[in-house]
Order: sequence, then structure tokens, then C-alpha cells
Amino acid sequence: MKTVILNKDFQLEDGIVEKPMPKTNEVLIQIKASGFNPIDYQMLENELERKLISSPILGRELSGIIIEKGSDVTQFSIGDEVFCGSGSLGSNGTYAEYISVPETIVALKPKNISFEEAAAIPSAGLTSLQIFNRLKLQPRQTILITGAAGGVGSFFVKILLAHHIQHFTVTVGSEENKQMLINLGVKAHQIVNYREENLIENLLKANSDQPFDIGVDLVGNTMAEVTAEVLKINGTYVDVTALVTKNAHEMLFNKGSLIMNISNYAYSMTGKHDYYQNSLVAIKTLLETEAIAPPQHRIIGDLSLATVLQAHSILKNNQTQGHKLVMKH
Repeated sequence: MKTVILNKDFQLEDGIVEKPMPKTNEVLIQIKASGFNPIDYQMLENELERKLISSPILGRELSGIIIEKGSDVTQFSIGDEVFCGSGSLGSNGTYAEYISVPETIVALKPKNISFEEAAAIPSAGLTSLQIFNRLKLQPRQTILITGAAGGVGSFFVKILLAHHIQHFTVTVGSEENKQMLINLGVKAHQIVNYREENLIENLLKANSDQPFDIGVDLVGNTMAEVTAEVLKINGTYVDVTALVTKNAHEMLFNKGSLIMNISNYAYSMTGKHDYYQNSLVAIKTLLETEAIAPPQHRIIGDLSLATVLQAHSILKNNQTQGHKLVMKH
């Protein structure tokens, strides 16, 4: 099968490998579309993310059609249209024509969206839903969301609005991203441009001059410090990026903050694969009932090295403009 694969020099190249064979508990999926995530290029550059590489073929989310299944598979039939986040549980990554994955991480594709839209969902959707479920939000709690125009941020905002949660403030870096969030239903007074002066003052002002109960930090580094600064004593800092600086960590410790680490990888470590399927089914329901809309997406190209390199460059330079990047297969 055709792939984009890491060579012995740890560089990506076009490649041909054997099509995987599904194990007894697996389904073989012909990939129709796959999504790109920052971790895709971070695996090539950062030591922490590199530890997650389980195959020389990268890529972690997909939609497609089941074409074969193992003898123990009971939930799916040949021809089913499905989507999933493969993580490290697939026979290979999603920069390929086919992938074999356990049936327990797969869900039927929402009927009312395309393969491309479905491929844009798993990583951001699973992360967003995990944040929402673990926070167990109370109606009056106030939330700061940094990087709200990104894949996870915009999906999380959709979930909040679908559950009629309104007490949140978001950060963006452009008027275009501000308008995108307004189109989702966010009010202008809830949106703060992090590029403007007096950021901390502006954030507190947007929250009625009060510190926030919860900070959902989707950016890290200096924004981790900003989030820690505007968090109340004994507040909750939700860490999605693992990019908390020393200063931010010290501030959070001094404030007695609860640090909630968000990781989809955790459930593969413990073998609790039903987390993936159950979460995707919950997202499928939200989409099919139109409680939320699918992500805005941008098709970069067909399966090829050129498409992958272009997508990685766009992600690395923060040029997604609020769109999820997708590759067709």
C-alpha cells in the first residue's frame, strides 16, 4: 500500500509497504480521509512526543470504510463507514491507504457529515469531551480558554454552548479568529485578543474583574503563566499541552491550584479502549442531532509526501486560520 513513511534518517518520504492484516479483534479500514495534528510534526522534533511513535508511518485520526474484519469482531460489518483516532493502537499510522485497528476504538461515522469532516473530529473531539466530562462544570463557574480558535478550543466551545454554559472567556490572535468564534455563538465581550497590551487586565475585565475558577490552557509556555496569573486561589488549571513553564508551575503551586492533565494516551496505557468508542459515539450523537456542527476543515491534498509536509508547515507556523487540516486518500 502507498504510505508516507519515516526513513532510517528520521526523514519523511513516499513509500510502499505491505497492506496490514487484521488481528482477530481488529477491523481493516480503507482510509478515505485523515486529519493532521500538531503532535504529527512535534513527534519529529520533540523528545516527549517522540516517545509516542509506535510506527514509522505517522498520523493519528481517520475516517474510512471497513473492508475486512477479524473473526472475533461483532460490532461492525464489511462496508460500514467509520471514524476513529488510532493513536498508537493501529497497525500503522494514518498516512497510508489502509490501517488495522481494534474494533473497540472505532465508531460509525455520523450519517450527516462527509468523510473529510469526520476525519477532522477524533483528536480534537476526544480531547474536548474529556475536558468537559472531567471538569463536571457548575453553572456559575467561570472559565478561561486560551487558544480557543484551534481545533480543541473551538470544539470545546461548541460543547459548552451545546450545554448552555455561558460563563467563559476565550483568547484569540486575530480578527478573523474572533469572527469565527462569534459565528459559533460566542459573544464579542467574551473574546480577548492576546496580542493587545494589558492582556491580564483585559482578561480579568472580561470576567467582571474577578479571577477565573478554571483555566483551560491549550497554548502553554507564556500563556501558561498568563493563565496561572488570572486563576483564583484553589482554582483548576487544565493542562492539555504539557508546556507549563517553571514560573507557571510555581505560581500554580503557590495558589494551591488543582492541575488536571488531559491525555487521550492514558486510556491506551491501561487498556480501557471503551473510552475511545464511547466518546466517539457521544460526539456522533451531538453531530447527528445538530447540537454541534462539524469542524471547519481545509483539504490540503491527496495522500503524498508533499501534502504531509505542507500540512506540517501550516501547523508549525500557526496558519490554520481556525480550520482543521485534512488529507484525502
